[in-house]
Amino acid sequence: MRYRAFTDADHDLIVALERTVLLQEDPNFDALPDREKEGRIRTSVASLRFFERTEHSFVAEAEDVLYGAVFAQSVWHGDKPTVWISRILLHPAAPSDTLAGLLKACSKSAYDTAIYEVHTCLTPEQAAAAEGFRSQGIYAVRHLGSRSETAQGEKLA
Repeated sequence: MRYRAFTDADHDLIVALERTVLLQEDPNFDALPDREKEGRIRTSVASLRFFERTEHSFVAEAEDVLYGAVFAQSVWHGDKPTVWISRILLHPAAPSDTLAGLLKACSKSAYDTAIYEVHTCLTPEQAAAAEGFRSQGIYAVRHLGSRSETAQGEKLA
């Protein structure tokens, strides 16, 4: 498996990977209202170009097949920088070490730029494969406007 920064030439493959992941996460994705679908898609041209420039986003490929991607960026919190991984895409047929490799590539890029914290959301299954990462609570999301009517997920309050 090769882990590398992605380029414009990878955009179509990343879009296809995201579609596979979105359908795996929600088999009814195509039936969702357009605004809800748009809210879940992270592979617009503008988004992909942004993540290309962050120096912390990578793809995993083997034999010209794209098995995963991680979208990350550095964030200043007022007292220190961190790298925030906003999306991890893993193909259902990805080798079991793909997630660990993507996280290692992102962590190395953070370390190489003198950033010593990497934050992300992981499922319990992903956390087991995420060497060096610790659980520190959960992240939640609040959708506003019309997205609050169509977004899925358990309401906390």
